[in-house]
Amino acid sequence: MKDALPSYRELALKLYPWICTRCAREFSGARVRELTVHHKDGDHDNNPPDGSNWELLCLYCHENEHARLEDARAGGGAEKPRAASATHKGLAGLSDLLKKGKR
Repeated sequence: MKDALPSYRELALKLYPWICTRCAREFSGARVRELTVHHKDGDHDNNPPDGSNWELLCLYCHENEHARLEDARAGGGAEKPRAASATHKGLAGLSDLLKKGKR
């Protein structure tokens, strides 16, 4: 019978220090369960054995990362396109009108 391959989480925990990549909190013992593996490219099937598509994030930073990505997909959080600047000169003829009124 063949041994089961280690999960990408197990591999990531062997490759990387137990520190959240975003907030730099360190984890040890039972608290290691609070570290999650985030797929940098968003593809959970892209699991190269060298771990190049992974980063360890704590539960809070991982949730924040996914919420940020969802906001970006929904059009939130990105800079809105600016309206074109006005090209007309609304008060350009005011001086002439005032001069006419003084006569």
